[in-house]
Amino acid sequence: MKEQIYTNYRLQLPDQEIIGTLVVKDGRIADIQPGTVSGGQNGEEDYLLPGLIELHTDNLERCVSPRPGVRWPIDAAAIHHDRDLAAAGITTVCDAIAIGDVTPTSMRATEFQSMIDAIETQQTLGKFSVDHRLHLRCELAFEEVASQVNQYATHPLLSLISLMDHTPGQRQFKKMDKFREYYMGKHGITETEMDEFIRDRLAAQKAYARTSRQALVKMAADHSLAMASHDDATIEHVQQAISEGATISEFPTTLEAAKEAHANDLQVLMGAPNLVLGKSHSGNVSALELAALNLVDLISSDYVPHSLLLSVFIIANRTQKPIYEAMRPVTINPARAIGLDSDRGTLEVGKRADLLTVNLSNNLPRLTSVISQGQRVA
Repeated sequence: MKEQIYTNYRLQLPDQEIIGTLVVKDGRIADIQPGTVSGGQNGEEDYLLPGLIELHTDNLERCVSPRPGVRWPIDAAAIHHDRDLAAAGITTVCDAIAIGDVTPTSMRATEFQSMIDAIETQQTLGKFSVDHRLHLRCELAFEEVASQVNQYATHPLLSLISLMDHTPGQRQFKKMDKFREYYMGKHGITETEMDEFIRDRLAAQKAYARTSRQALVKMAADHSLAMASHDDATIEHVQQAISEGATISEFPTTLEAAKEAHANDLQVLMGAPNLVLGKSHSGNVSALELAALNLVDLISSDYVPHSLLLSVFIIANRTQKPIYEAMRPVTINPARAIGLDSDRGTLEVGKRADLLTVNLSNNLPRLTSVISQGQRVA
């Protein structure tokens, strides 16, 4: 592959920014030097960052079901999803596939296998623009969750599992009005049906959640899988996750839980949409508040891929951190969380040439190019 030269960029190195030159050869970073050269692509002092690394996005679900009741052809949806990520600057992704749901006939309960198969097929065929892996989201109150997830325990793309419990009255939905609002809006459950729906969810949790959790924790330990807790709301939730071997606390809902997780070396993952909007759509703790307290280790785009890059510049602006520090929750930290930090996540010689060039105007970042393993993809 022909050598590529990027010069006169603000290179965001692991611990500093320099105006310099970066050379790519055979899909890898071959050289980094301060100063500019006469040849190559002149960045005119725009930013050059590592590609973003995403641990939890359910954007594929939106591509499969762009409207309620619509099912898009799965392979076409997977390619569309991949292009969404590339256009957002995400060069490595753990596609978050939910196994089970609180509504038994939903896409999460019926389409997970086809989505996993589509990801594996397109990744194997080399049809994706970015590097895809799997994050299986395990709904504990779903009767078959442990047996279904166990089928994928040795899947070559599986990098992360998370333990979820969306039962009303706790964790994400401690506020019952938010539970009603969310499920009536997203799933079309009527107000008259809601009381019965809540009773069914409470009964399912009582019947299945404990045994599902035990089986999944054992599976993760047996196969050395990275595991995350989900929607921790209390110190007790965090302590349980630690005792079970979790390494990530996804979307803690309270300041108390985030502090406990961070103090015990669980990496705190928060949503970029929460950070961009300044609040949680479920009425939980603000990601921006946690970031200001240095309690955020990982950031996920969740349901808005293009929020990930924007979150970096929002954090830098609000906390006065340099970009090379503000970007860590979307670059090297997630790489380290799933064991990829020796290969990507920073601008260092020998690592994958996953690169972003970014123009900044009025603190709004504009991607000007996305490079995945040395090839421009957006």
